[in-house]
Amino acid sequence: MTKKNLTTQLANVTFDGPLLNASGIHCQTSAELADLANTSNLAGIVTKSATLFPRKGNENPRYHDLPYGSINSMGLPNLGYPFYLDYVQQEKAKPTILSVAGLSADDVIEVLSDIQDSKYQGITELNLSCPNVPGKPQTAYDFVATRKVLERVFEFFTKPIGVKLPPYFDLVHFDQIAAVLNDFPITHVNTVNSVGNGLVVDVAKEQVVTKAKGGFGGLGGAMILPTALANVRALRQRLNDNIAIIGTGGVTTGADVFAHILCGADMVSVGTQVIKEGLGVYDRLTQELEALMTEKGYERLADFRGQLREL
Repeated sequence: MTKKNLTTQLANVTFDGPLLNASGIHCQTSAELADLANTSNLAGIVTKSATLFPRKGNENPRYHDLPYGSINSMGLPNLGYPFYLDYVQQEKAKPTILSVAGLSADDVIEVLSDIQDSKYQGITELNLSCPNVPGKPQTAYDFVATRKVLERVFEFFTKPIGVKLPPYFDLVHFDQIAAVLNDFPITHVNTVNSVGNGLVVDVAKEQVVTKAKGGFGGLGGAMILPTALANVRALRQRLNDNIAIIGTGGVTTGADVFAHILCGADMVSVGTQVIKEGLGVYDRLTQELEALMTEKGYERLADFRGQLREL
């Protein structure tokens, strides 16, 4: 099979393929980041969403594997943003996206101020969508609050930055978030984060499967693919052309990667399936994607990106 041209662009950075890790999956420690740097067919690395101070995250058990995906309530465990900012400023074999989050708007501004003042010139991603921190609502579900945060950010931040979003479920919400985001010079959106506040019941034990928040947690894996594709498609139809999309959610096969791109994704990140299968998943997904492109006569991702047909 002839190798395809899988290169793609994000914020003027060239990636040699479309695949990224989902932030939070095997990207928290130095050892895990080194593993990603040595993973073939992983085009770029997304760091763990980093907060102002280190966090241990929620109590265990905080991840549970399911036949149809996963549920997690991690609670943003990370080593604190200075660790990840230092990491991304070192010489890298792969392009790297620095993911950051805040427990308040003031936290966000403090973290991004330090990034602005640093030597780092790469892509930053502001996570507006963690559903698993007790007592902290997801900013991106509050469109007024999202606008206010971005107004404060772009008063001083001049480097490439995108946002990570939760899933939306109503068409008017796609309209509303796009109206906000289109007013700012963001590089990309990453859609979707896990589907918040699902509940899995162990019938044999008559109890929940994760500890924090009484068992409520974020859903991921195969079961959220239709939701992820809907968000990619709806946002691609509404966002300015210069805002790229990273499609995240539900990827288990190369056909799922293809579907994300067909709906308009520029890049695709993989989460739950990495936990289930290991880092070799990126080789398999790439092989399956290339085989499907060969079957369909496509040579480049641009040949079918955003070309989803309607009935």
